[in-house]
Amino acid sequence: MTRLAELQAPPQGVAMADVAWTAAGERRPVPAGEAELWLTLSAEAPVWLTCQRCLQPFAVPLAVQQRLRFVHGEAQAEALDAEHDDDVLAVSKSLDLRELIEDELLLSLPIVPRHERCPKPLVVPADVAELPGDLPGEPAERPNPFAALLALKKPPGDSGSTG
Repeated sequence: MTRLAELQAPPQGVAMADVAWTAAGERRPVPAGEAELWLTLSAEAPVWLTCQRCLQPFAVPLAVQQRLRFVHGEAQAEALDAEHDDDVLAVSKSLDLRELIEDELLLSLPIVPRHERCPKPLVVPADVAELPGDLPGEPAERPNPFAALLALKKPPGDSGSTG
């Protein structure tokens, strides 16, 4: 799973863990029509991401449970996908199960990875610490960003014509 591996940033000397997964197919009979095809996926793996607060690597446990229904054609897949909570895919001649599992794991990654509590205190650079209002608990004393627009505003009653 190269795409998942490329996103990881394990600490030096730590190997990335394997992905544990299962897949089970099912053909469900339907009273008035063709049987439905279903695939149940389960995958889990710890992945190493970089915390966006402290920029240190940390392990995130990913776990995916997904049920997919297969139908004939993209049009039917789109129609059923809008109607049902289950994911619907069009049947193809070949299915890359590893790629499908990797896709599901990638979709379950956090948008902004970060520790619940960073293990080390955050270091604020000296040049940033000197700016007023940038540190928690310090009041911001910055000029109003719209003050310059106020100076450009014409006096009330001035229509702009000289006649």
